[in-house]
Amino acid sequence: MAESQQDGQLPSGVRLTALDPDFREDPYAVLVELRRRAPTHFDSELVRLVVTDHDRVHDILRHKEMWSDPRKGNPESFSQFLLPPEGEEPSMLLMDDPDHKRLRSLVSGSFTPRAVEAWRPRIRAVVAKVLAGLEGGEFDLIAEFAGPVPTVVIAEMLGIDPAMQNDFKRWSDTSVKVAFNPFPGEEEKARAVLARQALNDFFHAEIGRRRLAPGDDLISDMLRADEAGERLSEKEIVTQCNLLLIAGNVTTTDLIGNGVKALLENPDQLRRLMSDPGLLENAVEEMLRFDSPVVTSGRIAHQDMDIDGCPVHQGDSVTVSLAAANHDPKVYPDPERFDIERADTHHHAFGGGRHHCLGAPLARVEAQEAIAGLFRKFPKLRLSERGHTYAAVPSFRGMQSFWVCA
Repeated sequence: MAESQQDGQLPSGVRLTALDPDFREDPYAVLVELRRRAPTHFDSELVRLVVTDHDRVHDILRHKEMWSDPRKGNPESFSQFLLPPEGEEPSMLLMDDPDHKRLRSLVSGSFTPRAVEAWRPRIRAVVAKVLAGLEGGEFDLIAEFAGPVPTVVIAEMLGIDPAMQNDFKRWSDTSVKVAFNPFPGEEEKARAVLARQALNDFFHAEIGRRRLAPGDDLISDMLRADEAGERLSEKEIVTQCNLLLIAGNVTTTDLIGNGVKALLENPDQLRRLMSDPGLLENAVEEMLRFDSPVVTSGRIAHQDMDIDGCPVHQGDSVTVSLAAANHDPKVYPDPERFDIERADTHHHAFGGGRHHCLGAPLARVEAQEAIAGLFRKFPKLRLSERGHTYAAVPSFRGMQSFWVCA
């Protein structure tokens, strides 16, 4: 049951985002208290219902009628912060059926577990190449390893020169900082516009090249895609390429960084993994549960409804806390403990329902290969006294820098 915000004690607005220093450093301390006192909480500052209970989150993510398209949200609600720039369609992430179903069916073949598994040897080679440039000593894991690996992998899958990884990383990081930020500054917005334009121009040019000379890459696959006579337009391919770079790069970088941090802060678990590499797959699932790269997801009420005793009107925004659901003690015994042998490995890190992350198989393989390769080369890797800094990007949890010693 929702608890009134009028007592001023329950966190709302910015205090429930990475823009708040305390939440940015440790969101779980805030979310545990919120779930205990008000698992369904009306955030009056950002005009949304915030849900932190595991079972409620599960049901909302899998609700077949609730909307995702922010254009259907009420004018004053939180969903309006997620509106695409004027003149642009939302990405597949924020689409509803039938458009969402059509687009997903046209691109999903490249991201099945079987299709991604075929990429594993190449992903392993990318990891080895990035590691070859690291001599040990003290280094920033994000800038020198966790960032480059997924950027190069996506670039190679798209058939793009990996030498442009720095440009891709800069453009995608700049875009995501504004795309999910309810309070971007004017300078940030201006930089994001330039970054989006640079990405769009680049992909339009790449599509033109593939039309003349198709290859064995995702852009060529999208040009060839045909489902019951339906094809992707050039604008749709550009939007999908942007989504792959922004959603895929940022979240996989954060998964690798958060996962390595969890291992280094829990040396008993690291020793267990080093002695039994067969635990790696389960370890990555625990990393996703324990410190998910994506903190929240959202839906929009398709009609007047009731959620846990709280009335919700058509067009109202509902934010589900994936991080809180993944730490609900009703479901996960001792949820604050990082346990790579945890028996129940299910989690909500990739969302759920029809919007379950299409790139989940790719993220899993990249994290498995990156973490295995890193500790093979640096078995004595440890935390540096220089520490870490979390990025202030709402809806995401990842580090801007993370210093380690090899």
